[in-house]
Amino acid sequence: TAEAIPQGYLRHHPILVSDGPQHDEQRRKVARFFAPTVVAERYTTQMEDCADRLLGAADARGGCRLDELALLYTVEVTAEVVGLTESSVPRMARRLESFFRQPPFDITRRDLGRTPREWARAAVNGLVPVARFWWADVRPAVRSRRRRPRQDVVSHLLAEGYSGTGILVECVTYGTAGMVTTREFVVMAAWHLLRDEALLERYLVAEEVERLAILHEVIRLEPVVGHLYRRAQVAVPVSDGGHEWTVEPGDLVDICVRSANADPEAVGPEPLDLCPGRALPPGVNAAGLAFGDGEHRCPGQPLALLESDVLLRRLLARRPQIVREPDLGWDHLIEGYWLRGLQLAW
Repeated sequence: TAEAIPQGYLRHHPILVSDGPQHDEQRRKVARFFAPTVVAERYTTQMEDCADRLLGAADARGGCRLDELALLYTVEVTAEVVGLTESSVPRMARRLESFFRQPPFDITRRDLGRTPREWARAAVNGLVPVARFWWADVRPAVRSRRRRPRQDVVSHLLAEGYSGTGILVECVTYGTAGMVTTREFVVMAAWHLLRDEALLERYLVAEEVERLAILHEVIRLEPVVGHLYRRAQVAVPVSDGGHEWTVEPGDLVDICVRSANADPEAVGPEPLDLCPGRALPPGVNAAGLAFGDGEHRCPGQPLALLESDVLLRRLLARRPQIVREPDLGWDHLIEGYWLRGLQLAW
C-alpha cells in the first residue's frame, strides 16, 4: 500500500516505502549496522547475555512458553541495534505487539475492503499504540542520543537531520520488523528441531556455519512472510514454462514466497526436503525469498539468523520436551504466520 502513503510531509521519506536513488542512499548509510561482521562483533555478547538471563529465569520455573520468551529476547536485541534502550523491554514488547491488532483488509481493492467502522477501528488501533511508543520508548531514546550519540540507528537518524516524526516512523519499521518476524522464526525453528531428533543432534554438535545452514533451510521452507506485493510501474514481460505474458503498469503482483522457495528450478531437486547446504544456482540466496530480494531485501538477515542461533543453541542444549504444541495462525497485516503457546519443559 506504499502508493497510498502521502508524500511531502516528511523531509526524509520512510526507508520502507521509498524507492530509487533516495532509497539506495538510505540503505547504504544504515548498512553498517547490519553487516554480518558488525553484527557478530558488536552484538553477540549482548545476545548471549540476554539469552542466558531469560533462560536462567526459565530454569527456575522448569520450562517456558517459547513465544513469550522469544518476544522479550528479540525486542531486547532489536532495541540495542536501533537505540531504544531507555525504557522497559517487557512494556515496549507489549506496545509493539499492539500494532498488529488491525481489522482485516483486501489489498486488491482500492478501499482495502474496509467499512467506515473498520477504518475508524484501524485508526484507533494504529495511532494509539504509535503515540504510546513515541512517549514511552522513542522520545526518551532521542533525548538520550541528542546528549550522547552512540553506534545505533537513532543516533544515525539524528545525525542525518531527521525530525522526531521521521525517527518515530523509522523506529516503528525497525522495531516491528525486528520483533515480529524473528520471534515467529525462533519458535518455528525450535518446533522443527524438537520434532526431528537427528536434525536436533546435528544442530547441537555443529559449528556455526553448519548451524546457520540449517536455519537457512528452515526459513526457506517456513518463510515468516508468505506474500510480498508490488505495484508494477512499467510493463514487465514474463516467460515461464513456455508461457509468456506481460505485467502491465498498475498491476498488483503477488510474489508467493513459500511457493517460490519450493521451486525446483530455483532451489534444486526435492525442494520440500530440509537439506542444509544444498547446492543453489548463482544468485539464489540460501533463504530463498524469505528476506525478499533486490533493492528492498531485508537488511536484517544476518542479525535475525545470528540472534536466532544464539538463543536456540542455549535453549536446545537444555533438551526441552514439548508439553503443548503451538497454535498456528495467519496475520493478514504482514501476510505471515504466527505461533502461540509452544510450552516447553526441562
